Amino acid sequence: MTSYQKVLWHHDLPSEPVALYSEIDSGFEIRKVDVYRDGRHDYADRWHSSGTTILGEKMMPGAAEINQDPEFSATIITGTEFERVWRRAIQGGLTKRHEADLE
Repeated sequence: MTSYQKVLWHHDLPSEPVALYSEIDSGFEIRKVDVYRDGRHDYADRWHSSGTTILGEKMMPGAAEINQDPEFSATIITGTEFERVWRRAIQGGLTKRHEADLE
């Protein structure tokens, strides 16, 4: 079964993403988008990637497990929300900052 999650990473590191979107199948990432403070979107799937974004090799933890670490806030999202972010990433990645991606 496919699921989708959004993880906000609370930090001050300018070179690291602040929002991580994942499409997960059987516990493993099959598509991923990293969103940076400057609005840049990098992505990865089984065949392509941009920037330094790659798919995780280990089974993804669930939102409840991720939320045990105060550095992260995870939520389950819809496939529609993931597709919106995915399309933005593959269409060039650099857009104006979208507050909705970071909330």
